[in-house]
Amino acid sequence: MTTSEKLTTTVSTKGQVILPSAIRKRREWGPGTRLEVEETAEGVLLKLAPVFAATQPNDVFGSLPSPGAPRTLEEMDAGVLAEARRRHARD
Repeated sequence: MTTSEKLTTTVSTKGQVILPSAIRKRREWGPGTRLEVEETAEGVLLKLAPVFAATQPNDVFGSLPSPGAPRTLEEMDAGVLAEARRRHARD
């Protein structure tokens, strides 16, 4: 099938649309594939829905518990250096 070939489908009484199998196979859209539906000036756009919702660092910051007081940058640097030395020593 070429990209310029026109395909048609019908909206069912339940509002369902069946995508032609050639498109589903080419896109690897199997049963259960979640799609986003976007209305555009040209028509309707279907695209894969993201697996995870978009998040920002502030949305998840502090979501994991941390025992004790926060570490300073100097303490973190010292810990990274100590681990690098430990790994290098065993080589």
